Amino acid sequence: MIKYYQRGVLWHDGAPVDAPESADKCSGRNGTMAYQILNAHREQTDDGIFHIEFDALVSHDITYVGIIQTARASGLKEFPIPYAMTNCHNSLCAVGGTINEDDHVFGLSAAKKYGGIYVPANQSVIHSYAREELAACGNMILGSDSHTRYGALGTMGVGEGGPELVKQLLKNTWDITPPEVVLCYVTGKPRKGIGPHDVAIDLVRETFAGGKVKNKVLEFAGPGLEHLPYDFRSGIDVMTTETTCLSSIWATDDEIRKYYEIHKRPECYRELAPAEGAYYDAIVTIELDKIESMIALPFHPSNAYTIHEFLENADEILAGVEEEAARKFPKAHLDLRSKVSDKGVLANQGVIAGCSGGIFDNIVEAADILAGGSTGNGYFSLSVYPTSVPTSLALTRAGKTEALLEAGAVIKPSFCGPCFGAGDVPANNGLSLRHTTRNFPNREGSKPGEGQISAVALMDSRSIAATAKNGGYITAATDIDYETEHIPYTFDNTAYRNRCYYGFGKADPEAELILGPNITDWPKMYELSDNLLVELAAVIRDPVTTTDELIPSGETSSYRSNPLRLSEFALSRRVPEYVGRSKAVAADEAARRAGEKPEKLAKVLGAVGDADELMKNTQFGSCVFANKPGDGSAREQAASCQKVLGGFANICYEYATKRYRSNCINWGILPFTLDEGTEFPYEDGDFVFVPGIRAAISSGEEKIPAKVITKDGKVNDIDLWVKGLTEDEKEIILEGCLMNYYAAQNK
Repeated sequence: MIKYYQRGVLWHDGAPVDAPESADKCSGRNGTMAYQILNAHREQTDDGIFHIEFDALVSHDITYVGIIQTARASGLKEFPIPYAMTNCHNSLCAVGGTINEDDHVFGLSAAKKYGGIYVPANQSVIHSYAREELAACGNMILGSDSHTRYGALGTMGVGEGGPELVKQLLKNTWDITPPEVVLCYVTGKPRKGIGPHDVAIDLVRETFAGGKVKNKVLEFAGPGLEHLPYDFRSGIDVMTTETTCLSSIWATDDEIRKYYEIHKRPECYRELAPAEGAYYDAIVTIELDKIESMIALPFHPSNAYTIHEFLENADEILAGVEEEAARKFPKAHLDLRSKVSDKGVLANQGVIAGCSGGIFDNIVEAADILAGGSTGNGYFSLSVYPTSVPTSLALTRAGKTEALLEAGAVIKPSFCGPCFGAGDVPANNGLSLRHTTRNFPNREGSKPGEGQISAVALMDSRSIAATAKNGGYITAATDIDYETEHIPYTFDNTAYRNRCYYGFGKADPEAELILGPNITDWPKMYELSDNLLVELAAVIRDPVTTTDELIPSGETSSYRSNPLRLSEFALSRRVPEYVGRSKAVAADEAARRAGEKPEKLAKVLGAVGDADELMKNTQFGSCVFANKPGDGSAREQAASCQKVLGGFANICYEYATKRYRSNCINWGILPFTLDEGTEFPYEDGDFVFVPGIRAAISSGEEKIPAKVITKDGKVNDIDLWVKGLTEDEKEIILEGCLMNYYAAQNK
């Protein structure tokens, strides 16, 4: 059982106690593990901002090309800290001709030129490599993937969009306001059959709604940790991203000491613990002995139930999923209730993969559950993706690969595809059970806009194995009898030493940077004008809009090195008309810059002033309105594609994550918000005029009066907000994007 309590607590004598009203929160936070690490990594300034320098960077092959291209355009000479580039997303080179492998060749050439670490395809997924080779107690790692979480190993991991890594490559800082810290107090011991995904799903269910821990740091401590092996801890930790927290950190002990010894880096261990009197802004209690087998239904990890609750109410719960699908995807018909029968609920597929599912202990126990059993020869299938080659070697040597293959499972190489819709795509109306990180729409790879749809439910590997053994009928692992024992893990990095390129500190400026034909530079971007006029090209009323909806994952990943090609997919599975509308707006802006006076632009500007005068200094772009955009992936392309298409602003009530808002700022997109309760009844084709926007941003004004001009010519006043910009962020927006900002500095 997991419960969140919004009250301050102090760490006293190894346990939390209620904090008095007089508690000094600021100084008390310095006793948390989070602040011990943050303070050790920040520049000492008086501006109230934490300016953080990281110890290492990690990216995968749908982000590192754009990052390096941006940094190169901004004056990059060599990587100043270890930067590992893994190839675990565009690993399937069957889409788009040669372009996936072209990205990999680019990555290796960049590692040679700038002094980086290159991990070839199928050697490891990004986060297992970082755990195995880069994590160290008290360190910080920044990754261009939202699941950059290594807190269980004593490392604060942060997932951000690519431009934040560019800043580190150029020896600048990651800037944040001092975050609140939430204590996750762990007690008890998990029952047999309970795995890390059960705990993680329950944690997300309790904390996601209402943004309880949004942009805060989760700090895990308590007597229950002694009952959790390091793989179990990492399996929970990587899912903290789905709570929308900023980062995570765990107390370390002999179990973590053992991890670093096994991984041949004993010097990377040190004890981390809260200091006496450490202050926490809230507390989450995690009673491990009361956790049950969980399932998270489409279309979010927080849409969670115990498996028993789900099976008892499956028809009603699945009807709700079908209704949501019908609202989001009118061209497709999701039919999940047909899977309900007297025997239970029949799934079509099981997948154990990635940084959350493919770890050693998860697969060992799944193999033990299936030992002597069968996945059957019906419609249900089971795929297992070990998270790295060292993990695969250990499983093979322990006989667990053999057991899974004998049962009918398919063992596949290290690859993140099933996490984002590029592997094991189910049949139409299929229900896939996955021990992966997310189950957002399209993360399974279907294309609802073309009338095809399938769905993902998240479950722990143990219950997936129990389901496989039960013919595909969803089964809680706690309901079956099986024998298992903890097998000591032995890390063998021979494959890494034979295949990976270790170039940190060995930059070769003369090395050739190899660019395939799909790898293109960013188009020219302009500084912010005196005034701004935007046309609403997409209006989304959903409670939350994910980055997967803003820019789909899956096969579109092949085009992430080509900004123009990739932008064609923006909002394609949510608002298919968006790209055409944005292009029309961009064409009018290009005509304005050429000295012409587009008819539509003249008409709208004429409604608010002298059209001829305003035409000279009013930028015209597209805009997206969504209630709460940006939940999910750190991928910067959710913002950069909008900018490439001529997007200059987003309007919302709040941004789902800091990383998406940062992405918008770094690409010169105004991150407007509305006051809660402000009505926004406007639709696509309406306009928002923001006079004096450049002066307002420059002077730090946060409340910005604007006017809405509707399609029928009505003009209404509205107040927009741009809150909490740092001085650097102001300059980035004024210059038009991060690249322009650095170019201006280098003049």
